Amino acid sequence: MKKITTIIAVAMLLCTINSYGQGCVAIRQFSGLGNAVGQGNMLEKGEWNISANYRYFKSFRHFRGTHEETNRVEDGTEVINHQHGVDFNISYAFNERIYGIISLPLQYNERSSLYEHGRTERHTTYSKGFGDMRIGAGYWLLSGEKAKKGNTAIGLGIKFPTGDYAATSTFYNQGTEGVAEVKTVDQSIQLGDGGTGLIVDFQGLWNIKSTYFWYYDGFYMFNPKEMNGTPTNRRRENEAIMSVPDQYAVRTGVFKSFEKIHGLGISLGGRMEGIPVRDAIGGSNGFRRPGYIVSVEPGISYMKGNVTGTLNVPIALLRNRTQSVTDIENSTPDDVVHGDAAFADYLINFSLAWRIPRKVATPFNSL
Repeated sequence: MKKITTIIAVAMLLCTINSYGQGCVAIRQFSGLGNAVGQGNMLEKGEWNISANYRYFKSFRHFRGTHEETNRVEDGTEVINHQHGVDFNISYAFNERIYGIISLPLQYNERSSLYEHGRTERHTTYSKGFGDMRIGAGYWLLSGEKAKKGNTAIGLGIKFPTGDYAATSTFYNQGTEGVAEVKTVDQSIQLGDGGTGLIVDFQGLWNIKSTYFWYYDGFYMFNPKEMNGTPTNRRRENEAIMSVPDQYAVRTGVFKSFEKIHGLGISLGGRMEGIPVRDAIGGSNGFRRPGYIVSVEPGISYMKGNVTGTLNVPIALLRNRTQSVTDIENSTPDDVVHGDAAFADYLINFSLAWRIPRKVATPFNSL
């Protein structure tokens, strides 16, 4: 039983859905809360888990729908986003089935473009700071012997608007006089979205055969607030203010542990994440870049004692910048408007988790 628990603890660390925009489709740096800390979800009563998750991507390939506009890179007009982020997570097991989680992201972003700087010179805008904090809890559906072969958890959380959703930077060649001006940065590198969101998620792992496991997880974040009041600096009136969109992600795959190299595991799966055209609750007006990404996701993990390291590298297979509400509103029978977005080829996602066992009283220290 101890061996199974150890294998599951390693495998669950692969079930992280950390930020996932991978480009101008502005999916924020957070995840379904049940998956924010991986190994921590397998804690026993009274145990803690502290983890940090680093991610990086470079987006530069422009898509309109599923069609890539390769000329953007060829003629040097592409928008390039470099995004770095670290999620700091703490979880605690109230008992073998109920856990609580707090997660806070830290971000550093760069955005290089021509069109935002008079279309004559390439310049870079920046944003850095804390993102939107999440707090929540989860519940494992099975316990005891019933969970020997696997388990599924459901979670519920709240995302708070702690990240700056009106971050500014210097833009060059602005107006007829071509001056430098401080304005709000693009939605894709804003640190937060300005809304209080409700997160529902699930995760699970089941033993298929021997040291092979099937894992799955996903989340949906409801953002009822329609717009956050932050100007986009865009010309169209209905795109003047930033939208506060919903977000979703789902993953599944197979994990294998190696008995001869204790603590080592590899995984291979698929994932899909995105921003819907319309929110499930509340209005959907304002500017957003809806779309989704389908990726293949290889991963590797290693556990030494109570510390586990994991590296996942999702590689994009399909990228789709869907038509937004404002695109539809601005279209006519003779002129269909369909905005574009820049996507990354891959995402680097590295996690370290430290499991803090509960101290067991002994006859000596109980005196």
